[in-house]
Amino acid sequence: MSSLQILAFLSGLVGVGAIIGATVSNEWKATSRASSVITATWVLQGLWNNCAGNAIGALHCRPHHTIFKLEGYIQACRGLMIAAICLGFFGSIFALVGMKCTKIGGTDKNKARIACFAGVDFILSGVCSLSACSLYAHRITSEFFDPMFMAQKYELGAALFIGWAGSILCILGGGMLCFSIADSFSRSHSQAKYIYKSAASHSHISTYTRGQANAANQRPPADCNSSRVHHFDKNVYV
Repeated sequence: MSSLQILAFLSGLVGVGAIIGATVSNEWKATSRASSVITATWVLQGLWNNCAGNAIGALHCRPHHTIFKLEGYIQACRGLMIAAICLGFFGSIFALVGMKCTKIGGTDKNKARIACFAGVDFILSGVCSLSACSLYAHRITSEFFDPMFMAQKYELGAALFIGWAGSILCILGGGMLCFSIADSFSRSHSQAKYIYKSAASHSHISTYTRGQANAANQRPPADCNSSRVHHFDKNVYV
């Protein structure tokens, strides 16, 4: 199970890195180019900045001026992505401590508990990131397909796909960690049950032989006088 834990740790670590990259990216949504074939400028928006680029390659970004004028879904996505990064960070530390191949963390039982906490943190991190990316994507698609929405329409940015990929990796890593801990617990329980049954059968055999020995010792000895009397009576009749 050490190889499975290493794979889970790497999957969760790569997933957290992808979530961080998606959070700081400025391409959560991009200007739709479906209306015109040639576009000289386009607009990119992220959780923290608004950027404008042109065909020459110049890109100018400015941060959102105030948090109180931001729309609610952007603030919710910010909070969810920050929570995902924090959970993934603690999950990576716990996974590093709780793996069997490391020499820190104490006994095997303590390491199993720490690894279980790491798996839960990875899963929660993936769920938070998945919720944030899905909420943002839902807002973009609802505005794009709304015929009454007359403002600038946007398309899904690359950061959303990076966030979805990181979420899936974190959930897979957390699930593999929890599965490895559950499997190790089931194996240790079955081994302990087998040892208990073996000890019980051995004690039963030793008790039975000891009881036979006691019964043999308590058996009354043969009466020598009675056999002699019987032999004497036979000779008399002859």
